[in-house]
Amino acid sequence: MNNNYEVVFIVRPDVADDAIKGIIQKVKEAVEGLSGRVNRVDEWGKRKMAFQIKKYSEGYYIFVDISSPPPASKEVERILRLNEDVIRYQTVKKPAAKVVKETKKENKTSQPKEISQ
Repeated sequence: MNNNYEVVFIVRPDVADDAIKGIIQKVKEAVEGLSGRVNRVDEWGKRKMAFQIKKYSEGYYIFVDISSPPPASKEVERILRLNEDVIRYQTVKKPAAKVVKETKKENKTSQPKEISQ
């Protein structure tokens, strides 16, 4: 059963664009290699952080939305943890979508009532 996850990670600001694309590609390969699917990759770009992380005050933010079995999310975390260019990452499991049942309503048409004068 596939779960939905959101992964956000921050890459050092001095890393080349090719290296960032390589990290994203490794994440995609890890997810797809374990029967998962990458729904969306959103590169937020270089942003100033609220506080310093490992002596960096800026970082390159990447958001990845995936649908995968739990081992794939663990593999993504392992890849990000071992990469020295990634200074912070967070994986969040999205709650399952609730299914809303439709209730049958009587065929009442709303017509204005006549007012007697």
